[in-house]
Amino acid sequence: MKKIGLTGGIGSGKTYVAQILEKMGYPVYYSDTRAKELCNEDPLIIRQLKELLGNDAYKNEKLNKSFISNQIFSSPDLRESINSIIHPVVRNDFDQWLENLSSHSLVFNEAAILFETKSYKRFDETILVYAPLEIKIQRLISRDQVSQEEITAKMNAQWSDTKKMTLTRFHILNDEKTPLLEQIETILEKLN
Repeated sequence: MKKIGLTGGIGSGKTYVAQILEKMGYPVYYSDTRAKELCNEDPLIIRQLKELLGNDAYKNEKLNKSFISNQIFSSPDLRESINSIIHPVVRNDFDQWLENLSSHSLVFNEAAILFETKSYKRFDETILVYAPLEIKIQRLISRDQVSQEEITAKMNAQWSDTKKMTLTRFHILNDEKTPLLEQIETILEKLN
């Protein structure tokens, strides 16, 4: 079984590509979604986030997403501390998820910051989904109803697509013009 990382900056459309792969019959682990769930379920994460950020980290027994987001994007050191709490638990959860998938030749792990956290090294290959800046901004404004300033802050906290491209041979352009399925099928042929 080959483990394939699927990543891309915010607004690139990596989740959309992951959903296509899933419809094609490939198992996909959604790291970012699972991380949010684990932040509300895992006692170790809950305790450590409260120790790091105080009781404001949780509101009505649920992760205070806006508070956490502000912390993550305001300080690189704090972002690293938060990631060091959440990522080991998510990695372990992914490893457990893999245990029932030995009959599959390819499995995918969709995650936003595989390169930034050096997690890409755990995979046999990594695919980068990227899109032009204007398209990413428009997607995020319509999806999240956030300001361009908030989007810029989040984008600045992630590596550029150019930097990520140097670390993987597989790239998918999601510009709403270039056919996605054709690009995905070409990569799958090479991976298989």
